[in-house]
Amino acid sequence: MLILVPITLRRLAMRSILPININDIIFFRSVESARVEFKGGWDEDTTGYQVLKTICAFSNDLHNLNGGYIIIGVEEENGVAIMPPKGIMPEQIDHIQRWIRGNCNRIDPEYQPVFSPEVLDDRMILVLWVPGSDVRPHRAPDGPRGEKKYWIRIGSETVDAEKNGMLQQLLQLTARVPFDSRRAQDARIEDLREVKVREFLRDVRSGLLDEPDSAEIYRRMRISARANGHDIPVNAGLLLFSDDPEKWFPGVRIEVVQFSADATGNVQEERIFRGGIHEQIRDGLRYLENISTQHLEKQDDSFRIRGWVSYPIPALRETLVNAVYHRSYEGVYEPIKIYLYPDRMEVINYPGPVPGIQPEHLKPGASIPPVPARNRLIGEFLKELRLAEGRGTGLKKVFAVMNQNGSPEPRFEFDPDRTYFRAVLPAHPEYVAITALRDAAHLRALGKNKEAVNRVEEAWRFLPGSAMLSAELMRIYGENQNLQKAEDVFEAFKSEGSKSAYPYVLNTLVNVYVDQKQTEKAKALMKQLPTLLSSADAFDAAILARRLGNQKMAHNYFERAGDSVLSDVRALHEFAQTKIDIARNLWINRSGKDNYRRDTNRRLLMEARDLLERVIQMEAPPMRHAWAWRDLGRVLKWLKAPMGDVKNAYYRAIDLLPEEKRFQEELRHLDRT
Repeated sequence: MLILVPITLRRLAMRSILPININDIIFFRSVESARVEFKGGWDEDTTGYQVLKTICAFSNDLHNLNGGYIIIGVEEENGVAIMPPKGIMPEQIDHIQRWIRGNCNRIDPEYQPVFSPEVLDDRMILVLWVPGSDVRPHRAPDGPRGEKKYWIRIGSETVDAEKNGMLQQLLQLTARVPFDSRRAQDARIEDLREVKVREFLRDVRSGLLDEPDSAEIYRRMRISARANGHDIPVNAGLLLFSDDPEKWFPGVRIEVVQFSADATGNVQEERIFRGGIHEQIRDGLRYLENISTQHLEKQDDSFRIRGWVSYPIPALRETLVNAVYHRSYEGVYEPIKIYLYPDRMEVINYPGPVPGIQPEHLKPGASIPPVPARNRLIGEFLKELRLAEGRGTGLKKVFAVMNQNGSPEPRFEFDPDRTYFRAVLPAHPEYVAITALRDAAHLRALGKNKEAVNRVEEAWRFLPGSAMLSAELMRIYGENQNLQKAEDVFEAFKSEGSKSAYPYVLNTLVNVYVDQKQTEKAKALMKQLPTLLSSADAFDAAILARRLGNQKMAHNYFERAGDSVLSDVRALHEFAQTKIDIARNLWINRSGKDNYRRDTNRRLLMEARDLLERVIQMEAPPMRHAWAWRDLGRVLKWLKAPMGDVKNAYYRAIDLLPEEKRFQEELRHLDRT
């Protein structure tokens, strides 16, 4: 049945007093599903007392999640809201509120939720916001004449704490108000910045933004409370919405320290982030995201892009938010510390986790037990800003995104006395390799060659499966004529590295052998190349085959490199020269009646001509163009092109590289013939 909403009541409902958008509650966008209870209709004898018990349970807030929401007028199926809502008659709204208010007087000690009539899809619903209480534990009657019991939430159910063996835990855990919800006796309401509060309400799309009275907004958001007849901030309000939270909470900041890669451990850069704790998170994340390196690689014969980042952004976000959410703000003067090393990032907050969290709960696949959170109000605000994840899902997300990125597993640890909590995010292995190679290049530029070699060796010992480090180390050993060490690196990579990078590392060792005149070893090793190669690996193999004098093998690898050769000026030129060399060998070894060899020779020369003309049209250094013109002149001569075209090619080569004497000699030879 469609319930029409009178315009006057619609206007009343449109001024929402919720600190969060109603759709974010209903669809669990920033509120865990266990903290939302749906009631399709209203009946005093059944629904009424169910609501009363759930109000009691949310207010007891066993796990410090800041209570929950009861939505009357929305049916559910398997815990999910059925849309459009069933709604309730507008004339029922006032009656339901009066009944709940009156019966909440029966809760001991008395507790009243926040009522917010809302319009959803042109139908009236009633939302009860039940924040965690400052005077818990509470008891509520079990039915119209039932005895009063301590009700709590276990998952999405409201249950009797005593019957479920949780009463003692409730009494122990709710004996004191969480620090972030306590009144800040030494602060004034003016210390809250209205502009920051309204910016928050705008970000979370709260209807409370339309409220003109800032004092009323603060009360509705529970960031202020009454003390001695006037309003003062609560600690969470100062932590988020004051100009300088450190005025009241020393150490409430984020420090980032980046260490240099050398053995001295010198600090390369330091950054400090201050302001509201949600502003610190955003500014800190922006800084960390900017230093996170991204690598993208187009896959051969595919539209897909393969890539990695040094640190996955979702893992950075979850780790930093967890540190801000779960640290203590009471009597702890140490800031959150982020240490950036060449191979890892460490995020440290103080103290360690609350009792109930054990090291085994921080392993892959483990679940976090439902222990009370340390900061219920801060957690609520961070979830509304989409910064914090739902309960118990943050660490799982970190493990998942690190694995998807190809990064080593993160580590989470704390000491037996729980004085600190440390999250370690290892950098992506190839990022570690790139950093080491960059450092080595810098050291070589300063003339510190031994230190440069040590830097690469140190990184390779940590990552023997890195293709880049293995290749660089083999080159270094080759230059020092230490082939045994180069071979040892290759063998280590074969057992530790990925199969996809194997051809690249193998080609590097072949190149080392060629440079050291170990031709037979190079030829034997090339036979180990797999059949399927990437374009880059096939191109490298082609160049090596040319250096070994095997032009037919080189031609085969150039063809396997595919269309990528057409966009690489060096590859095109080398391919053309390979065709020229094969054509010359065919011509030299021809017999008088060998028409097949003559036809193949001509076809290869014509293909070489086409490739060289493409090289000349591409952007390249003058020397490359000069040799391409010279090679084109030779090909045109053998194809018996007009002598003017042949000489013109040589003239162009000489203009680009006048000091090359071979060009002028070959041109004089043309004049003599």
